[in-house]
Amino acid sequence: MKRASSRLSRSLTAIARAPSARELAQRVELSVARASVASPSTRRSSATTLAWTRKAFFARSWSSDALPEHVIVPMPALSPTMTRGGIASWHVEVGQAIRAGDAIADVETDKATMAMEATEDGFMAAILVEAGAQDIEVGTPVCVTCENAEDVEAFKDYASTVAIKAESAAPVASAPSGPVESPSVAPVASAPSARATRAETRASGDRVFASPLAKRLAKERGVRLDNVRGTGPNGRVIAADVYEAHETGVNATEAAREVTVDHPLSKFFPDFEDVSVTAIKRVTAQRLTESKQQVPHFYLTVDVRLDNMISIRQTLNKQLADDKAAEGAKISVNDFIVKASAKALLAVPEVNSSWLGDKIRRYKKADISVAVQTERGLMVPIVRSACCLGLKTISSEVKALASRAREGSLTPQDMTGGTFTISNLGMFGVKSFAAIVNPPQAAILAVGGARKEVIKNESGGYEEITVMSATLSCDHRVVDGAVGAMWLQSFKGYIEDPMTMLL
Repeated sequence: MKRASSRLSRSLTAIARAPSARELAQRVELSVARASVASPSTRRSSATTLAWTRKAFFARSWSSDALPEHVIVPMPALSPTMTRGGIASWHVEVGQAIRAGDAIADVETDKATMAMEATEDGFMAAILVEAGAQDIEVGTPVCVTCENAEDVEAFKDYASTVAIKAESAAPVASAPSGPVESPSVAPVASAPSARATRAETRASGDRVFASPLAKRLAKERGVRLDNVRGTGPNGRVIAADVYEAHETGVNATEAAREVTVDHPLSKFFPDFEDVSVTAIKRVTAQRLTESKQQVPHFYLTVDVRLDNMISIRQTLNKQLADDKAAEGAKISVNDFIVKASAKALLAVPEVNSSWLGDKIRRYKKADISVAVQTERGLMVPIVRSACCLGLKTISSEVKALASRAREGSLTPQDMTGGTFTISNLGMFGVKSFAAIVNPPQAAILAVGGARKEVIKNESGGYEEITVMSATLSCDHRVVDGAVGAMWLQSFKGYIEDPMTMLL
């Protein structure tokens, strides 16, 4: 009787702690609700996140018989359009204490690399996804946390069963009134067949995912992980795989030959190296492909004379150099281009628009997206209300955004929105090029480098001038040819006579 009473007391104590779980669920539902206003695809990804979160809490309530109370943390949707992401790095290790608000990992979204924060105090019990993993669907379990440090040891082999537990969560939730059973783990004897299957699907050059314990064991025993056949979730190498590889003495040459998947024509090509695609580059490729396939493009090019603008720029930079309060500010040609583009968008608002299917939306201010090439891929931060800013402010904004883009510290808010895009390749000596429209925007300006040309002047003589080519790519559903030409003429007028931008 006393023993039963003690068990009942422990159960009631566990139930009393449940509000912290409900509070976390409410936080997640609130963040999902905020993110879901962007688009149908966002609502689908948010629903996935919420579904996985609810499964995690359901598992928490019923897992006390097999494991201590814990929380399965899913891949979060950190941007409005994020459906998949990657783990760039982990800031904590298994067993380390974490507090609510601590950054536990850097998540590579479709727009930037952002910190994933802990939502409650506890300890990191298990890391389910290795640093560097890409293409992880939103809602996929990435780690496990628990409340007590002494409970961490119970999760040392958790990685090998998480996939089975995640799959079994859905049927349990559909029949909550029935008895709940702990998921069974396949016996070790069946591992060789699974290991053989995994080996056939791993291509040469693929990243090898392994648990932290497996990595440590492989290093201690001199086992190359790229030759080990993983039997964990999604082919992940676990400790048992390393033990078996060490005992059987895997031959590196034979193993590499087994896992290489050659293209039938690969023998006709030289040696190669496969480079993994980042989440940002993958999303960029997908969206540009969709734009080229779905948006009817047309292109207009104009040559713009820069002599007057260059003279004014030199005067302004000389004044800034003498101004101690300017703190070394310097105006670039690109700053003039951003300002002139914004003013031209106000003059020809038909270009400052978006195609919405049954209507065209025209914007009352010009938010200019500036393309920046980084090691992670193409980033397009936004200069908000560029039409209302001076050249000095535009210069500081562009420099700050470009610096943060290269550091990987941009937030989704820095890149979400924008009514017009500028891509400038002049610094690479490119004369002219045509860019791809960035939907839902209606146009993008491609800017080439400045060059010298000799022209015949009004007096009948010849003179050398500085010229720049600018090509406007337009969405023909929104912008007609004549409208695009009007915008280019307005842009040209502002660049050739910058003083008119003050009017």
